[in-house]
Amino acid sequence: MSFSISRILTPACVLAAAMQVTPAVARDQLQVVGSSTVYPFSAIVAERFGNRGKFKTPVIESTGTGGGMKLFCQGVGANTPDVSNASRAMKSSEWDTCQKNGVKDIIEVAFGNDGIAFANDRKGPRLNLTRKQLWMALAEKGPKPQKWSEIDASLPDAKITVLVPPPTSGTRDAWNSLVMKKGCPDSVKKVDKKACKILREDGAAVEAGENDALIVQKLEADPSAFGIFGFSYLDNNRDRIQAATIEGVEINIDSIQDYSYPISRPLFFYVKKAHIGIVPGLQEFLAEFTAEDAIGDDGYLMDAGLVPLSEVKRVSLQKEAGGLTVMSK
Repeated sequence: MSFSISRILTPACVLAAAMQVTPAVARDQLQVVGSSTVYPFSAIVAERFGNRGKFKTPVIESTGTGGGMKLFCQGVGANTPDVSNASRAMKSSEWDTCQKNGVKDIIEVAFGNDGIAFANDRKGPRLNLTRKQLWMALAEKGPKPQKWSEIDASLPDAKITVLVPPPTSGTRDAWNSLVMKKGCPDSVKKVDKKACKILREDGAAVEAGENDALIVQKLEADPSAFGIFGFSYLDNNRDRIQAATIEGVEINIDSIQDYSYPISRPLFFYVKKAHIGIVPGLQEFLAEFTAEDAIGDDGYLMDAGLVPLSEVKRVSLQKEAGGLTVMSK
């Protein structure tokens, strides 16, 4: 699905337009839902935003990307979120649901980059894997090996156990697109492309919920298990866990930023235009989240594991955020 970006109204006009399409939102505190991967970044921005004293600290809820989109697209008004964090782009089906429910104008912000780590406890072996090998290990339509060594003799003679994100997770969607789809053999793709993404249900792939911090704890408890989560959780727990290299490329800031790491992706948040000028602080929160001192090369979100956009993309984003932009299908 592709979206074009076009300029929208000035803030004063946005307020007038919003008042015409939705009743005044009887709320003085921003509500943000969505991705567990984006959650720590959003929470840090929200805390700093609230500490400035002009507006209340936004309420940030980690629901998973899919769960956040469901809430975000329910409509406009006080009982719906203002912002939805996402670890992948909005799906066409979600766009259609938003449009049907009156969420007509949506601001999309790609604020940084992320890599998906395939990690295990530091006491376990450090692997170099290809996407084809990962597909073979996890796919329902694959050979369903019980041990890694059955895929390749150079891999450990250990049971395959991978803690995977739930279906509502944007990380799961990105994993399916960047790993399962790419690693899937042509023989399966020709029969059914969707079958490439179906994970095993025999215990090799274990759904671990939206709490990435909990996955790290589970990996420590079982050094033979692997987990799938965003780079920030790896970066903040390097004393406890390690990441496999993927097709010979290590996951780090440089390889994610230039997308040489095969499982790299952008991170997003989505804003309701109709709530701008109605819910106090929404436009200012957007500006805070896209400011250079937040998402720049030396921004405070770097300390939390965010991989910044290139300077060219960042400057373009900040210009758009200053004037506001809106998605169109």
